[in-house]
Amino acid sequence: MATDADAPLTMGAIAKEIQQMSNKFKSDDEDADAVSPYADLEKASVLQECRVFHDSKAVKDSPRNCCTIITKLLYIMSQGEPLSSTELIDVFFGVTKLFQSKDASLRRMVYLFIKEVAEACNPDDVIIVTSSLTKDMNSDTDLYRSNSIRVLARIVDAAMLGAIERYMKQAIVDKHPLVSSSALVSASHLFEASAENATIVRRWLNEVQTSIQHTAEMTQFHALSLLYQIKQHDRLAVSKLVTQLSKNGSLKSPLATVSLIRYTSKLMADEANDGELARAGYSFLEGSLHHRSEMVTFEAAKAICCLPGVEVQDLSPAVTVLQHFLGSSKSTTRFAAMRVLSKVAMVQPMAVVKCNENMELLISDSNRNIATLAITTLLKTGNESGVDRLMKQISSFMNDIADE
Repeated sequence: MATDADAPLTMGAIAKEIQQMSNKFKSDDEDADAVSPYADLEKASVLQECRVFHDSKAVKDSPRNCCTIITKLLYIMSQGEPLSSTELIDVFFGVTKLFQSKDASLRRMVYLFIKEVAEACNPDDVIIVTSSLTKDMNSDTDLYRSNSIRVLARIVDAAMLGAIERYMKQAIVDKHPLVSSSALVSASHLFEASAENATIVRRWLNEVQTSIQHTAEMTQFHALSLLYQIKQHDRLAVSKLVTQLSKNGSLKSPLATVSLIRYTSKLMADEANDGELARAGYSFLEGSLHHRSEMVTFEAAKAICCLPGVEVQDLSPAVTVLQHFLGSSKSTTRFAAMRVLSKVAMVQPMAVVKCNENMELLISDSNRNIATLAITTLLKTGNESGVDRLMKQISSFMNDIADE
């Protein structure tokens, strides 16, 4: 006998389903916010539903249902209703049986659940899934490989990390950016977790340096972040890293370039007496002002403006870039540029004078934060006659802003 679920959907039936779903999420007041579909969940009923994890046939026939149940579990836990140790163990072992499923979406939910409950579970219980995760690390499916690496990084200790070290090294230099980035990010978390882990991760230095040349921009960013994390307490090594990357121009990732600019400016501040480093660093920062990415040019301009003891003539290229940003259509860009110029005006007001015309246009900006910064900066950089004219221009505006 055919059930309602087997019946073909008609347009009328679809419309009815949509209306029912709409009514389900509505409150009595039509203008009220939609109610969460998980708002009235009861932990006992969800735990009862979890018994389906032990039924291999049900899991195979309806992996989507299992995904929904795991979502409910995670929601309950996120609302501050923890599972007891007995409940957690039962659910955890039930979820581990879902590794038998070949459904990609369900597998991702399994990874997510294990990662979220790993800290709450008994370490001896969590160890049980390492064989499944290690198997997935060697899978032909990149999705399984990347996610299993992330989960393993949450549950392994130093002894276990040594056992999977070879797989981690291979993953770091993997051609697929998802796998490589997952390994690099996991290595970063492991490095911070303990001194023993950090010692092992340092042995992966060659692989991390290789992955900086990866074609994927995000992988380059993660590789540089980890490389700096490993070397940050060795000033000579950091200096060599910054000098090498700033000269060869191998970084294609805007995020990685922004990081390199920050490392460079920090190194220049720490080594203020090193004239050769200062010249090379400033040359790199000035060259970055012409980068194709807006965030790189802004970061370079900001770094130059924040250099200790920078001269007015050295500020000029950076101020020119910030002046250009003042006319941006994006309010975030205008605000960022205005904030940096405001800080420069505190110590080098004459360097900002050429932006006065652009800043006057921002007095009427719809974003009052930008307008306030423009006014306060103009008061620092203007002459006596200009300030009088400015005060007349902003008299009506003063009533709209707070005293501070």
